[in-house]
Parts: sequence; C-alpha cells; structure tokens
Amino acid sequence: MIDIHSHILPMLDDGPTTVQESMEMCRIAVHDGIKKIVATPHVENSIFDVNAQTVLEKVNMLNQLIQEAGLDLTIYPGAEVHLNDRLINENIIKESPILTINGNKTYILLEFSFQWIPTETEQVIFKLKSMGLTPILPHLERNNRIQENRAVLQRFVDMGAILQVTAQSFTGGFGNAPRKCVLWMLKNNLVHVVASDAHSPVNRPPILSQAVKIVSDVLDEETAHKMVSEYPKMILEGISFDR
Repeated sequence: MIDIHSHILPMLDDGPTTVQESMEMCRIAVHDGIKKIVATPHVENSIFDVNAQTVLEKVNMLNQLIQEAGLDLTIYPGAEVHLNDRLINENIIKESPILTINGNKTYILLEFSFQWIPTETEQVIFKLKSMGLTPILPHLERNNRIQENRAVLQRFVDMGAILQVTAQSFTGGFGNAPRKCVLWMLKNNLVHVVASDAHSPVNRPPILSQAVKIVSDVLDEETAHKMVSEYPKMILEGISFDR
C-alpha cells in the first residue's frame, strides 16, 4: 500500500516530536503493509514555518534511518498546502520541490479548515486545473459544512478534484458524523483515495488496513485496492487516472 498523506517527519509541524516517534510510525506502517509514504507537513498556513530545504533534509534523514533499520519502506517529499490565494501564482508551485506530491508538478494536496468551506475554493481548483495541476482535497468528511451539505462534494469532483479520505474516519476514530459522511461518500462514488493523515504512533498511527477491510465489505476488494495502491501509485508518479 501507498500512503499519500502523512505527517511523519519529526519536529516540523504537529506530527512526531522526536526521531524515535517517526521511526515507530515507520515500523507501524511496515507492519500494516505500507511500502511508500508521502511526507506531507503543513505549509502555507501561517502557523508552521516549514521550508522546502528542511523537508527534503528530513526526508533524506528518515530514509537513511529506515535503510539502516532494514525496513521495507520509502519516504517521499510533499506537503499539505493550506488553500489560499497565493496558490494562483503559478511560479510558487512550479518552483517548489515539495508543494506538489513527490515534486511531480501534477498533484497538489490542499487543506482548508474543518469549520467552513473557503469562498475561493472553486476558483483555486479551476486555476490549478488550468495550470495542469490536479488538486487533492483531504478529509472533507471531517468538515462541518460538508457534513451539512454533502452535495458540494460532487461539484468539486466535477471540476476535476480528487477526494482523499482519512482511514480513521471509517472506524469512527473522529466520531460518528465523519464516519456517516465517509460511508455516504463511499456509496456515492466520491472516495478516490484513502490515506492515514498520520500524526503520531499512538493516537494517529499510519494504518490503512482497517479502512481497506471496510471498503472491501461495503464495495469490493478491487475498489479498496485501487484506493490504497493503484491510484496512490499513479499520484506518486504524476500519472492521471480515471476516477
């Protein structure tokens, strides 16, 4: 499996606070069957001062430790980019090695508040698509406004966005409302990718297998495989896919 959304790099954002915690997350991921992880620290959100050079250095450092530990896992660079008007500036994205997934200049993981839907969301999606970039919208099942008005998700998909849900939402890890929303999304063909959004080895671990079982039970194993393996692989490699 491939996890395209994870806060696994130490001492960068609200993820692990030590290298040891990062390595424990790596061991959990390997045990769960995850082979590749995209490190996606929060950027452009005015809270965490994360720069590309630091991200790349920590990715290289963690990969070295993983190799020394004999773990079958590879970390790739990326970012969870706070949705803002600056993203309409093409050079900001094109020149950064981390703002797109694996620096592939094809897919970008966006983030906005859990409390509202920014008014500029559709404008930014449209602009990114015109720049040849496909926005990935994560964990919308946990957004209060989305839970109240699920129909807006179809609009985002029709505009060309990819919807990525959090694995723990399936198991009730964020409460009943996100769980009900994500199951509704699943049954209405509005889930494209499942990722962990892992932040720690304890409360937010990098585990996908439990969600895979639920998707398999609700839909089928082939669809579940696409959500954690086939589609994430294409995203990592910058290849477009039919949703």
